[in-house]
Amino acid sequence: MPELPEVEVVRAGLEPAVTGAAVEAVSVYDERSLRRHPGPAEDFVDRLVGRRMLAPERRGKFLWIPLDGGTEALVVHLGMSGQVLLRDRGTDDLRTRIRLELEHPAHGPLRLNFVDQRIFGSMAIDSLVPTPDHPLQLVPTAVRHIARDPLDERFDDRAFLARLAAKNTTIKRALLDQTLISGIGNIYADESLWYAKIHYDQPTATLSRARATRLLAEVRAVLAKALAEGGTSFDAQYLNVNGQSGYFAHSLNAYGQQGEPCPRCGRPIVREQFMNRGSHFCPWCQRVR
Repeated sequence: MPELPEVEVVRAGLEPAVTGAAVEAVSVYDERSLRRHPGPAEDFVDRLVGRRMLAPERRGKFLWIPLDGGTEALVVHLGMSGQVLLRDRGTDDLRTRIRLELEHPAHGPLRLNFVDQRIFGSMAIDSLVPTPDHPLQLVPTAVRHIARDPLDERFDDRAFLARLAAKNTTIKRALLDQTLISGIGNIYADESLWYAKIHYDQPTATLSRARATRLLAEVRAVLAKALAEGGTSFDAQYLNVNGQSGYFAHSLNAYGQQGEPCPRCGRPIVREQFMNRGSHFCPWCQRVR
C-alpha cells in the first residue's frame, strides 16, 4: 500500500494541475471504486460536475481535494494499487475506473484518470469538519480520527512520546497505528527500526525516552529521503501522476532484503511473519532488550 512519501508525491504532482480547475465531466466505469462514497454513482457525478477544485491536501496516507464552497472534498484512497494519472484529453489508460475531465484556467483541458488494478482504492465526496486539535483546519470526516504524520508542522513530539510510552503494545504495532502516528506502513517501519537498531517486537513500555526520540528522528529521516527519491516502487503499481516510478527501493537496508547481508554488520537480514505480512530486520543489530 502506498505510504506517506508516495501519497505526498501524488499530492504535489496534482497541485499545479488541479488547483483552480473546473470539473466539466465525470465518468464512472466501475462502481466498486465508489465503495466509500455515501450514495450511487449518479450522486457522485452530480456533486462533482461544475465544481471548482482547490489545492490538494494530505494527512498520512490520506489524500483529498477540497471543492469550492468549503464544505466538501473529493477524497482519494489509493488502496494497494490505485493511481491518479494526469493526461491530456486524448490519452486513455487501461483499468481506468473513474475519469474526470477538467478545465484549468492556465493549463487548459486536462484529464484525470483514476486507475486501479485490484480495485481496493476509491474516490468519494465527503464533508469537511474541524480537526480535533486545530478547529480552524478542516479535514474529511473519514480522516478526522487519523493522527498527524511526523512531517506535519503541527505534529507534537512530546505528546506522541508520552502516548507511545503509555501504550501496552510492541513498537512496530505502534508505528502502524494510524491513530497514534500516521503515514507509516510496513516498508518505512522496517527501515526506521533498522536505522534505530530496535527490534520490531520490542515492547513500547521498555523503550527509554532517548531511544524513542531517536526512533522518531529516524522515521522522519527515512520518510524525507523516500520523498526526495519519489517514493518506493517494486513494480508498476505505484506511479506518480506522470506515470513514473519512485526510486527509494534502491536505498532499502532491511525491507525486502531477507538473506542479504546487513549493511551495518554483514549478517543476513531475516524476515519473520508479522500481522499477516512480514517484518525484516537484522537479528544481531536489532535485538529485543
